[in-house]
Amino acid sequence: MKKIQLNPVGWMSQLSQLEVSKLEDTTNSNLYQLFRNCCLAVLNSGVDEDNYEMLFAPYESFDIRLIKRERGVKLELINPPEVGFVDERLVKGVHEHLFSVLRDMLYMGNKYAFVHENAPLDGGSITDMVFDMLRHAKVIERNNELNTIVCWGGHSIGLKEYKYTKEVGYQLGLREMNICTGCGPGAMKGPMKGAAIGHAKQRYRDGRYIGISEPSIIAAEPPNAIVNELVIMPDIEKRLEAFVRIAHGIIIFPGGVGTAEELLYLLGILIHERNAQQPFPVILTGPAGSESYFEAIHEFVGATLGPKAQNRYQIIVDDPVEVARVLGQGVKKVEQFRLAMGDAFSFNWSMKIEDDFQQPFTPTHKSMAALNLHREQPLSDLANNLRKAFSGIVAGNVKAEGIRQIRDFGPFNLSGEADLMARIDALLKSFVAQQRMKLPGTEYRPCYSINRDS
Repeated sequence: MKKIQLNPVGWMSQLSQLEVSKLEDTTNSNLYQLFRNCCLAVLNSGVDEDNYEMLFAPYESFDIRLIKRERGVKLELINPPEVGFVDERLVKGVHEHLFSVLRDMLYMGNKYAFVHENAPLDGGSITDMVFDMLRHAKVIERNNELNTIVCWGGHSIGLKEYKYTKEVGYQLGLREMNICTGCGPGAMKGPMKGAAIGHAKQRYRDGRYIGISEPSIIAAEPPNAIVNELVIMPDIEKRLEAFVRIAHGIIIFPGGVGTAEELLYLLGILIHERNAQQPFPVILTGPAGSESYFEAIHEFVGATLGPKAQNRYQIIVDDPVEVARVLGQGVKKVEQFRLAMGDAFSFNWSMKIEDDFQQPFTPTHKSMAALNLHREQPLSDLANNLRKAFSGIVAGNVKAEGIRQIRDFGPFNLSGEADLMARIDALLKSFVAQQRMKLPGTEYRPCYSINRDS
């Protein structure tokens, strides 16, 4: 049996005895198994696998324990994966990530009772919690420079698209912009690698590579080791709110249903009347050859949410320099608006996010079938219901609980207005045809069925 003890790093290296005792209490809670799985995913950083069962299967004997010390806690790894080690020593980035998981899953999880009924429910309290978690991760205090660019895109992308994400990241790095992504592979890793080179050329020593994940997705998208600020939010809704609150601009690369979910969440917020005057640069971009992908996305947005939503983003194909330039111009407008509003540069408090965008949506056969997929509702509500439908498909594709449900009870059933369902079906089929649902080489079996009202 292999055992390795790790000293605490960062904020977790200075804990009171009361805090250590509370951490010890969590070892017998529902959170602890989740914590163990997240740590196992972190230790598998760099592994090309988005099936949690295949990822975890070889490591049934793996465990992780807390060891109490006078000024904090150590972590003891039992039979950890070798992939996280170089010459018998744990990669430093992975070491840091493990203590980020400890901080967010156990310390903050215990504070906010993530798995209990008394977790924050009203919108204001949820935003406060998102802020507090980002503050404890020291994301807030370093976010005043108005240079944090969130990059979204698929984990399952081809080499040409991956190289393009690196080039865009490089151009951002040359302009001393920092990168925030979902922290996984593909379009989440490429911009960070490119920015790291740009930062090095500019001798920019404060490069930030922020990764924001959540427990149910981390096994399918283990954090890449470039991430130097890892935050694990309790669910997808808090994760998405964290992205929007800290971003000074957003880039969306080609992706699959998860990327569509993120775009719909963002557009549902931006088309809210309270956010109409708020500048928020959003660019959809990809290499030459990705035109048809963006045409399909643009057409879908126009047919469902209309021109108002289409006007909240710009599409730029095969021009990384222009992407960086336009973002720079957009960030200047963000600065002027925040100054006029008296809002913080580090956290966008003035962005209005409705409660329904903040409440966790748990995909089940019942909740997916009950989604209101009809146009006779406010556009913001329609965006959120479409977002939930796509979120459920993400769950059925890669999340542990979703995969189990599909295996036990068959595909999720989506039904609604005939024309709307036809458009959803066409978009999803295009993702399947372009191999954007699973990693290349993996056969995709749809986890959903589309039904149209007569």
